[in-house]
Amino acid sequence: MDGVKGRLGGRVPALLTSDEYAAYADVIVSVFGQDVTPSRTGKPGRPAGPRKVPPAGMCGATVHKTRVQNRVVSVNERVIFGALPAGSRANTSYLERPNGTDRHRNARKGRKTYRFSKAWAAHASMTHFTLLSDNFCWAVRTLATKDASGRKHPRTSAMAAGLADHVWSLKEWVTRPGVQR
Repeated sequence: MDGVKGRLGGRVPALLTSDEYAAYADVIVSVFGQDVTPSRTGKPGRPAGPRKVPPAGMCGATVHKTRVQNRVVSVNERVIFGALPAGSRANTSYLERPNGTDRHRNARKGRKTYRFSKAWAAHASMTHFTLLSDNFCWAVRTLATKDASGRKHPRTSAMAAGLADHVWSLKEWVTRPGVQR
């Protein structure tokens, strides 16, 4: 979460959605939260100490999927703190799709397999390879654009984000220097 905060440049996201792992709420508040010291009540006893609270305008929500015979039959969202922005829904599909693609293309992440990584650096490198090549070399059908004649032009996620101007071949992507001068 510290890395996410750094990439956001100090901005506070309006909505963070996760699965029901309880530690996420505490981590989100500890990273993005604001320090608050409650005022003294005048009552006997030790005064309340400083604590972190979610920042104003931020919402944390979880998604619970009910499965029957390994099929999702219902999806329920629950707000943990804040309020859902107007027109928003708690959704984890933006995270689940890349994770599914990563597990599919990176055999080291397959369950119950002998294709594991002995070194963390090799595992991280393979993860970067699969995710980055997916973004630059794999055209996504739903991102395709149509020209005036109605002809579809394939686009990758990197093209949609403005990071590339064409669908790269894997050879082109692998042989391109990592640092552009």
